Amino acid sequence: MEALGLEWAGGAPKLWTDGAMTRQGLVATVSSPAGTAAVVGWAGSFRDRGTGARRLLDDFARPGAAPRLPTGDYAAVLVCHDRILLMRDEQARIPLFYRESGGRVSLVSTSAGRLGDTAELERRYFCRSLTGNMAQPHSELTPFAGVHRVLGGEVVELSLTGRLRGRTLRRAGQADDRSSVASDGRRPSGAAQDLRLALENAVGRRMGTMTACHVSGGTDSTSIALLAAGPPASAQDRSGDLVLLAGRFGTGELAGEQPYLDEAMEAIRRHAPAARPVVVDADDVADFDDFEHHAGDPDEPHAHAFRAPFWSRLHTAAADLGCDTLLTGCGADPVADANPLHLHGLARTGQLRRLTKQARAWAAGSERGLRDVVSAYVVQPALPLATERIKGLVRRRGTVLGGLGAFARPPWLRPGFARAHGCREAGIAESRFLFGHEPEQSLYDAANYVAAPDPLSWHHAGQNGFFLSHPFLDPEVVATMRRLPAEATFRPGRPKAVLREAMADLLPPRIRDRTVKIPFNDVYARGLRAHGEELVDLCRSARHPLVTEMFDVETLCRAVREAQLGMGDACAWDRMNSSLALVVWLEGLGRRRRAQDGAVRVIVGS
Repeated sequence: MEALGLEWAGGAPKLWTDGAMTRQGLVATVSSPAGTAAVVGWAGSFRDRGTGARRLLDDFARPGAAPRLPTGDYAAVLVCHDRILLMRDEQARIPLFYRESGGRVSLVSTSAGRLGDTAELERRYFCRSLTGNMAQPHSELTPFAGVHRVLGGEVVELSLTGRLRGRTLRRAGQADDRSSVASDGRRPSGAAQDLRLALENAVGRRMGTMTACHVSGGTDSTSIALLAAGPPASAQDRSGDLVLLAGRFGTGELAGEQPYLDEAMEAIRRHAPAARPVVVDADDVADFDDFEHHAGDPDEPHAHAFRAPFWSRLHTAAADLGCDTLLTGCGADPVADANPLHLHGLARTGQLRRLTKQARAWAAGSERGLRDVVSAYVVQPALPLATERIKGLVRRRGTVLGGLGAFARPPWLRPGFARAHGCREAGIAESRFLFGHEPEQSLYDAANYVAAPDPLSWHHAGQNGFFLSHPFLDPEVVATMRRLPAEATFRPGRPKAVLREAMADLLPPRIRDRTVKIPFNDVYARGLRAHGEELVDLCRSARHPLVTEMFDVETLCRAVREAQLGMGDACAWDRMNSSLALVVWLEGLGRRRRAQDGAVRVIVGS
């Protein structure tokens, strides 16, 4: 997907945007005496995208200025009088890439494929993308040699001729302002008040002319939809059409979610009677449906392409109604729940008595053994690779998927390829990204990359006319939860206690008090039963030379067979899913075509 591009002609910059996406409001362009900006997405407020783009230009175009990044979902190119700036917001939903050689940038685009050469693939990228279970990329590497990713929260500065001057990571203003506490965050009631205000602000920033809210019947999505339906708590205007988007499963395990979904819809419509419920029948949807399309068409491999059929059906329904934004409850699990990795902080600082007491409370509240809690939240963050290696030796027992963790080389990745292209280094880098020096803080940074539908949403944004947006991952919400002490967030046996209290006046009791949600295991198992043989045939018939260079195909096929039988766990399945998506993506390289609908020149250098 190419929403904007920057190139040089005769040493002068030429900036252009996609005409269709500009007409849809997905791209905003502004000019002033300070320069010109093209912004994909929105900065500051979704409804006031033009003003946000102008403010972004004015703030960053000042000589010597180094302002904080505004909150939003955007990638932007700013052509100022003395420099060019490339930037993305911290949530990193919208991609931005540049092609660089010898310290000079020759092309900039939201499409890595537009900049890359399919004959020059970056093999280190594949080792990194096959490590860990993040839903979207978060490293500088891309599939194409010489093409670099602008990271989330990063500002890249170029000269007017394309010379690379520097790269700086910056946080959004709200994310760093930990002193702005609305109440006593150490008390549960104070913490709930802080979170409620942050969520109201986050939802208000994201409301559009016709806003769709995904509703599943869980606490997270219902909370977001209720806040979208309710009156504004601040100056944010929420007037506009509201669509309540849901998928209905009449059979299988997920049919058990229907009573909760019905109650959520009823509660939301009590607050917004004009809200339009759109319930899409999903009984015939299975994971891996049309896998060659969902995994083969995107700009880079999509690890969660197996789940795209369900999300794609919902997105199509929202697009048919003309929705201009879609809000989800994604990100609430790592952000709005109590942070178990604070146990590592207690161990690291020598607070062993508090560690023992709180670990026992965690074990009792989660119905786990004390040893399991200490292993997961103290030992593993300190020694992730060693812990994973030991577990693998104990649990593998002759299987491919048994004991396969997030960081070790999967058995189907050839050892020679892994050694030559940095698989071990990728595992170390990924474990540091997930756990870091202070795992209890790194959890919030990693949470930004777990919302699975984003690459799918980006790939189809031009067709659907909207991007996804996740209020729980708003920098203000993350900062609010990040600063709360464990005693304010943890209640044994009551997950997301602060969120439940924050929404107590709006959530129906049945949803507020539920602690378990039915997973999509049935949809995944049905997909493997229906498409397992196709997946095996895809692997065996693959013709791209990198497939056999990288993978022992028969071992990967064996992993598919084991998954069909229910062997392994979610972590191991994700490793297999990302490998299957990579096989299909490589096969589609030669067929992929770049389509561009009426590029609009924004600035032509002279």
